Amino acid sequence: MNEKPTEDGKENVFLHPNMPTNSVVHQAIIKVQKPEKCPNQSVPGSSSGALASGVSSAEQREPAVMTMEQNTSSLAEGSTSGKTESQSKQDVKSDQSKSNESEKQKRLWTLNNFDIGRLLGRGKFGNVYIAREKETKFVVALKVLFKKQIQDSGVEHQVRREIEIQSHLRHSNILRMYGYFHDDTRIYLILEYAPKGTLFAAQKQQPNNRFEEPTTAVYIKSLASALIYLHEKNVIHRDIKPENLLLGYKGELKIADFGWSVHEMNSMRTTLCGTLDYLPPEMIQGKPHTKTVDLWNLGVLCYELLSGEAPFMADGYTDTYRKIAKLDYKIPPYFSKSATHLISQLLVANPDGRLPLDKVMTHPWILLHTNNP
Repeated sequence: MNEKPTEDGKENVFLHPNMPTNSVVHQAIIKVQKPEKCPNQSVPGSSSGALASGVSSAEQREPAVMTMEQNTSSLAEGSTSGKTESQSKQDVKSDQSKSNESEKQKRLWTLNNFDIGRLLGRGKFGNVYIAREKETKFVVALKVLFKKQIQDSGVEHQVRREIEIQSHLRHSNILRMYGYFHDDTRIYLILEYAPKGTLFAAQKQQPNNRFEEPTTAVYIKSLASALIYLHEKNVIHRDIKPENLLLGYKGELKIADFGWSVHEMNSMRTTLCGTLDYLPPEMIQGKPHTKTVDLWNLGVLCYELLSGEAPFMADGYTDTYRKIAKLDYKIPPYFSKSATHLISQLLVANPDGRLPLDKVMTHPWILLHTNNP
């Protein structure tokens, strides 16, 4: 339990619902300064044995949903109207007590507030650890990023954008970011802990590295629901793939990585980004792209979960680009006609011709395999 994180990890923080401004996040990444203040939160604790045992879903009790306290430090004017002086004084004392309690909840988060457990994963800019907030015993994933590595790679804006976007998101199929803090050399992101790991790892444990159609349909429907939510908030993810999807306590799907995501208001993007096997035709052709890139990614993911490999996989970059541009992929004989139809409606060269997410949710293949149409 005394292992110190060296790079990036996961965490548990109970932050104020208001997201820090761009300038604040920028200072946290670029400048050396004290950590930002964030209110503490009292949450029912998880099993104290989770950190030492490696945490299995059977051993770990699912934490309760956290709620954010409203600051009650200011008193409403005219609140003593119609009350006796004694009653008014009692009300003031009560309000002051609430205010003091609220102030006590505010603290400067540091690494000392957490018990650090085992390493969950490694990334380019840091590591992810399981951690437990000492006071509440709430288990989180602490992502630890090195400032110098971020600066040397020139991706400060990308990290800042990831924090700004993910901190605002509230959806059951999106990994929650509770907050962040930092010290002289590191940035710590406090994230929801997903004990069942990545969808990629789960797929590798399946026979022939592929999921059955009913399981895949549940995942695709969950992801479509999350993408509808993101697009309503003008967020494009741009990097949907099994490695960026986690599984929660009950095996529910959660989008976890927003490193390539962007917040855009009806504009076109030109950045070539994402993962090679998942790139849409418009990206490899250097054309502007919109949120419809996520629809293409959804089709590629569906194919990969059912077959065990991406539809446009090839020996090299050039061959992969060629296959994507020509929509050169083959449907395995064990795919059902309904699953094949859904994939064909998403892997469409014309971005505007891809099946909308609401239609994905009500596609016959999805309805066939899910309980809640």
